[in-house]
Amino acid sequence: MTTITPPPSRIYLLRHAKAGWAEPGQHDFDRPLDNQGFAEAEIVADKAADRSYLPAIVISSTATRCRQTAEAIRRAVSEIIEPLYIDELYNGSLGTYLAILEGQKESQSVMLIGHNPTMEELLEALIGADQMVAAIPGGYPPAGLAVLDYRGVSAGTATAWTLVDFLTA
Repeated sequence: MTTITPPPSRIYLLRHAKAGWAEPGQHDFDRPLDNQGFAEAEIVADKAADRSYLPAIVISSTATRCRQTAEAIRRAVSEIIEPLYIDELYNGSLGTYLAILEGQKESQSVMLIGHNPTMEELLEALIGADQMVAAIPGGYPPAGLAVLDYRGVSAGTATAWTLVDFLTA
């Protein structure tokens, strides 16, 4: 089990929305969202805004599909949030994602926009396999947004983080 202690006290984990297949000669990094993906990103962003989910900082992979997902969040949630783009989130390991979250001690809430399988591994590391499988038995879907709150560590508590919401398109 992984422990990250506040701040941040709320973490949003957003997998990028559905991307199109790579065109001949196109790198995976450059794959944009397809029409369904654009719709998914807008729907999840609107749901987050409706629930007043307002991250203090948005950190995203530099991959095109993540940038486009981050832009949907910015438009729906807060136009003043300028996402921070980090190259290491593209093909980043669980350790990389954890280190980026742990480095956000200036923010009470952080949204991380990244890729599978690392996003699923991160969610499992923070809340445990049982809670994750109960919330998303089919795996982490594109445009899936996990909302986690820190609840502290005490006797009888398996994890310090709890999943309070999971939004999908």
